[in-house]
Amino acid sequence: MNRYKLSMWFLVSLAACVLILPGSATAKVYKTAISLAITGPTSDAGNPYSKGVEDYFRYVNDMNLLGEDSIECMIRDDKYETAITKRNFEEFLDWGIVFYLNYSTGSTLALKRDFDEVEMPTLPASYHAGNIEGSDYIFLPIASYSAQNIGLAEYVVENHEGDTPKVAMYVHPSAFGREPVKDVEKAVEAGLDINIVEVVEHGKDLDHTGTLMRWRSKGVQYVITQTVQSPVASLLKGASNMGLVAETFGQEGKMTFMGAHYTGGNDLVALAGQAAENFYWTTSFITTSEPSAGADAQLALAEKYDRDDKTANSHNYAAGILVAEITTEVIKRAKAQGKEVTKETLYQELLDMHGMNAYYSGTTVGPVTYSEQDHQGVDTLQLYAVQDGEFRAVGKPFTPEYTEKIK
Repeated sequence: MNRYKLSMWFLVSLAACVLILPGSATAKVYKTAISLAITGPTSDAGNPYSKGVEDYFRYVNDMNLLGEDSIECMIRDDKYETAITKRNFEEFLDWGIVFYLNYSTGSTLALKRDFDEVEMPTLPASYHAGNIEGSDYIFLPIASYSAQNIGLAEYVVENHEGDTPKVAMYVHPSAFGREPVKDVEKAVEAGLDINIVEVVEHGKDLDHTGTLMRWRSKGVQYVITQTVQSPVASLLKGASNMGLVAETFGQEGKMTFMGAHYTGGNDLVALAGQAAENFYWTTSFITTSEPSAGADAQLALAEKYDRDDKTANSHNYAAGILVAEITTEVIKRAKAQGKEVTKETLYQELLDMHGMNAYYSGTTVGPVTYSEQDHQGVDTLQLYAVQDGEFRAVGKPFTPEYTEKIK
């Protein structure tokens, strides 16, 4: 066989091999990415969050939930530094992503214009209401921190006995902590009957004696916290040592401590121990300490990919699963309609996710809904309280009344 015939035989044989490989020519890979704090500040949340994202996408591919197609997610550690997040995002764009998952409040606000400029649908781990103000392409996975804090304040009003309840707010020294305070204050102006006695931005000092004594002298009955678990645990331990933690909601002469999404969860109980008893916490996520199909699915996913018990039971693991679920769902919906999967078609699928098209995830207490006017995902919240070392549901899922009144 001469060289020409040999070359032709090779090419024909190669073409034949390609033709008989099932699906190889048609299978597509959809690229997405996330930049978050796997190490450094807030990595206690970012690390399990990244594992939730990773595991759910692995599950999608392993179980062929997109048929022959698959999702490839690039996960990068940004150490909670906005400059690194920005560099990561630029590299993700060069790589060809069609959907993006961001993390912190600071980096989401800093990159807000970038997301709009490149028209990239983005789901952050930050539930800061300011993320979606003036943005077309950022979507909150669940109810905002503002809605959560207002929901806690409403619960105080509805369950307090006596005159106007006196409330202190203990918050993170950043937009993440400060902005929800402004919205609670707007709710008070709109008629929510609480007296915000004092707002304290915490530092790194672990001695809370002075703050707690001042609150006691001012008659503070409730403390709403908007920060992360470590400072809340420290505050609870200090209050417990001083005998100030209420054993029942609104107990006279004591303080009832409450908090939004990142203040609670199993890590808080591990950090604060007995001092966490009767801490009231709100989020849009289920907990694995309450039996449900969603809890079973979360634990099964963690077991499938050999995660430890701490990760498996983390609400931050659930939060990572949720954004991966939403990403997968919009891809599935675009494919089902015969659309090419692009950032434009996925953006439109998010906008259409309401009414009969709402998305139901087992990780949350209500459906994920979006529209052109509403970029906040799960509107409903669940209140939990620590009982015998575990978070237990208090009442049924609810939607804060005053979040609509202050718009």
